[in-house]
Amino acid sequence: GVTIEQSLNAVIREAFRGLFDGELPDGVEVRFLPAGDERFGDYQCNAAMLLGRRAGRVPRELAAEAVARAEFPGWVERVEIAGPGFINVRLSAGGLAEHLAGMESDARHGIPQVGEGRTVVMDYSSPNVAKPMHIGHIRSTVIGNALDRMYRSLGYRVIADNHIGDWGTQFGLLIMGYRHFLDRQALERSPVEELERIYVKSYERFRNDEEWKRRARLELVKLQRGDEENMALWRRFVDLSMTEFERIYRRLGVEFDLVRGESYYRGELEEIVAELQRRGLARESEGAQVVFLDEEKLPPCIVRKRDGGFNYATTDLATIRSRLQEFAPERIVYVTDERQQLHFRQIFAIARRLGWDCGLVHVWFGLMRLPEGTFSTREGNVIKLELLLDEAERRALEVVRSASPGMDGRQQREVARAVGIGAVKYADLSQNPQSMVTFTWEKALALNGNSAPYLQYACARVASVLDKYRERFPGREPADYPFLIADGVERRLAARLVRFGDVVVRAAHAYRPNLLADYLYDVAQVYSSYYQQVPFLKAEEGLRESRVRLSAITADVLRNGLNMLGIETPERI
Repeated sequence: GVTIEQSLNAVIREAFRGLFDGELPDGVEVRFLPAGDERFGDYQCNAAMLLGRRAGRVPRELAAEAVARAEFPGWVERVEIAGPGFINVRLSAGGLAEHLAGMESDARHGIPQVGEGRTVVMDYSSPNVAKPMHIGHIRSTVIGNALDRMYRSLGYRVIADNHIGDWGTQFGLLIMGYRHFLDRQALERSPVEELERIYVKSYERFRNDEEWKRRARLELVKLQRGDEENMALWRRFVDLSMTEFERIYRRLGVEFDLVRGESYYRGELEEIVAELQRRGLARESEGAQVVFLDEEKLPPCIVRKRDGGFNYATTDLATIRSRLQEFAPERIVYVTDERQQLHFRQIFAIARRLGWDCGLVHVWFGLMRLPEGTFSTREGNVIKLELLLDEAERRALEVVRSASPGMDGRQQREVARAVGIGAVKYADLSQNPQSMVTFTWEKALALNGNSAPYLQYACARVASVLDKYRERFPGREPADYPFLIADGVERRLAARLVRFGDVVVRAAHAYRPNLLADYLYDVAQVYSSYYQQVPFLKAEEGLRESRVRLSAITADVLRNGLNMLGIETPERI
C-alpha cells in the first residue's frame, strides 16, 4: 500500500510543480515529515521557504498558492500555513481509524514494498580466520543484520554476504606456528584461541628472527601456489574458525546467504590488475602497480605490491566485479568501522572509473568501548564476544528472577537469553552508528529508559491486556467494532502508529537503525501513558474493543520493529 507520507508528498509535489512550470528546482526536497510539535498538526512541509528563496518569492504566499492548488485526500482534516511558510496538516480521527484498520489487515503492518524487484548486497561482520570474534565485531554484525532485515521487510532481495578474512600474509606465520608451537589438547578445548596463541607466538619470532621470517614467507608462497599439505592446513584453520563463528551467529540470530572469504576471489586478482593496466588506470611506481587518484584528491592506491603480492584493494575490486556479474545489485552496502573510510573511498573511485554501475555505500561506525573495570581482562586483551554474551545472559537472568520469581527455571533462562542478547544489540542500535558507544550494563539492562528490556516489557504488557480480554469476553472479536479515536493520549498513540511504514523506509535508506529504535521507544512511552490514563477492560462496550484493537496494533508494531533490529520479544518477562 501507499503510506501517509507518500500520499501527502505526491499531492504537495504536484502542487509546487504546477507553480514552477512542471519542474521543481534541483536539490530542493519537497516533502512532509512528522511535525516536531503536535500542537501544529501531524505533518509539516517546509518546502515553501526553500523554494521561495530560490524563486525570489515570499515563502508564505508561495505556500498559500501551493495549498490552494493541492487536492489533499479525504482523511486530511485541516491544512494550515504557519509562521514564515510552514504547511501543517492534521489528520481526521476517521482518517487515523482508516489507516489503523489498513495496518491491522496487512501482514506487514503498513510497511511499503518499495524494494520490489531490486537487489542489494549487504557485506557485514567479516571476522578473520584464526582470531576469536571480539567486541569490535559486534557493531558490524548487529548494524549489518538490522539493515539486512529492514531492507528485506521493504521487499528488497537482499544478499547477505559474510566476507571472511581467510587469505593473506598471516597464513605463512600461522603455518609456522602450527608446526612449532601447537598444544593439541588446547586445540581440542578451544580451537580458535589456540590458533590465535600460536599466531601471536610465531609473529613475535617473525619480528626478531630473519630465518623465521624467510621460512614463513616460503610457507606462504607454497600455500599461494596450492601446495597440498599447506592447503590442507589452511582448510583446517578455516573450518575450525567457521564452526566457532557459526556458534556465535546462532546465539545472535544472524544468518548469511553467502559466506565467501577473500580466498574465493584469489584466481581473479591478476585479471583485475591487467584490466586496470589495459584501461590506463594502473601504472608502475617503484616496482608496484598503482592507481593514482589525484582527481578525487585521494592518495594513490596500490593494487599489486613490489613483491608481486596483492592486497585488500585488489580483492575488494574483484569482489565488486563478481557481485555485479552474479547478482546485478542496484547497490552494495559495506558495514565496517570508521578506520576503513579512506580504503573504501579509493575502491569506490576506482570502480567508478571502471564504469561499474551500481551504488556503492560505506556505512561506517564508531568503535564500541567499555568503561574501565567492566570486565577483568588482562591489560591490552580485547574482550571476546562470547564473554560479553555470557555476561549479558547471566545479568539478564538476575533481572528476570527478580521480576518473575514464579516463572519456572527453564523459562527464566529462555527469557534471560532473549533479554540479555537483546540488551546488547539495542545498546548498540539505539545510537547513531557514527557515534562512539560506551557500553554500560546498567543502561543496557534497565527496565525503564531507552533499552531493549523496556521495549520487550511493553510488548509483554500488551500481551497480558489481550489475554485478559480473551479470558473475560470469550468468543468476542474486537475487530467487529470500529476504531474510536478520542483526542488526547489516544490520538497521540494512533498518530504515531500510522507512521510505522514511513519510519522503516527512512531508517533503511539513511542506514540508521537508531531512527527505528527511537520511534519504537517513543511508541512504547506513549502507550505506557495511554495504559495508565484510560480504562481498558472496564470501559463500556465498543470503546473497550477499540482500545484492545489499538493495543494489539501497538504490540504488532513493537514486535515487528524489534524483529527488524534482531531482537526477540518473549510473551512474558
